[in-house]
Amino acid sequence: MRFLLRLVGYLLLAGGFVSLVVDGARSIANSALLLTPLGETLLALLGPRYLQLKPLVERGIHPLLWDPVLLNLTLVPTALVALLLGFLMVRLGTPREEQIGIVTRR
Repeated sequence: MRFLLRLVGYLLLAGGFVSLVVDGARSIANSALLLTPLGETLLALLGPRYLQLKPLVERGIHPLLWDPVLLNLTLVPTALVALLLGFLMVRLGTPREEQIGIVTRR
C-alpha cells in the first residue's frame, strides 16, 4: 500500500512540475502571470463528466458543499494542488524509521 501511495505521489509531483512549467511558459509568452485553475484541468481531463459533478454533489451530499467549498477549490492553481497532494502522499508512503534503542538517560 505504501508503494502505491508513493507512486501516485511521485506522479502528482511530476504533473505539478509540468503544470508549473507550462504556466511559466504561458506567462512569459503573454507577459502576464497566467495560472491554470484546477477546474479547467479537470474539465480537460474528465470532459462532460466534470459537468455532471455539480448536480451529483448538490443532490447527493449537500448543496453548501458545492458552492463555497468545491467551487472555490476549482479556482486554485493546478500546480499548487498537485504539488501539495504529491508531497503529502510521498510523505505518507515513506516507511517509518526504526527505533534503534531507547534512551534511558534524561
